[in-house]
Amino acid sequence: MLEFRWHGRGGQGVWTGSNLLALAAMREGKYIQSFPEFGPERSGAPVKAFTRISSRPITIHCHVYNPDYIVILDPTLLETQNLAEGLKPGGKIIVNHTSPDKLKQIFSGVEAEIWWLPATDLAVKTLGRGITNTAMLGATIKIAPEAAKLESVIETVRGRFKGEAGEKNVELVEKAYKEVKRVE
Repeated sequence: MLEFRWHGRGGQGVWTGSNLLALAAMREGKYIQSFPEFGPERSGAPVKAFTRISSRPITIHCHVYNPDYIVILDPTLLETQNLAEGLKPGGKIIVNHTSPDKLKQIFSGVEAEIWWLPATDLAVKTLGRGITNTAMLGATIKIAPEAAKLESVIETVRGRFKGEAGEKNVELVEKAYKEVKRVE
């Protein structure tokens, strides 16, 4: 079973990103869970979402405490929280960030592959606003190809966002898929 923990702020589409990943995996016949952790928080408050994907039925129903993957939509959260907490050894962290050197410093001592993508910049150029969930989704499936295929994600995104918004989000998924890089 693959487990993902998503971090961002209210209004950034954290749960939508988690849910789109789960729905894409479901298209491929996999078992899924996707759920948020938030209450009546205001827009901008830190939020989490969780995704589980498995080839067998999922029988646990709790938060993801030891994820294989951590997806960080809002880099400002790195300043206030230990977002790598609980990551399985050898896990992967995907961050919306512009400085691989800064990420090296932030995650020094963490046993993980760190990946980065300037998702906000890509989203502003593609969508006209800094909503990064579909960019981070594209980056995530590049790093976790066993979760879902790019084609399944594209079909799922087109089903969620109609017309021009759907095509722009598909474009953003594809750009992010191509542009995500590993911190060396």
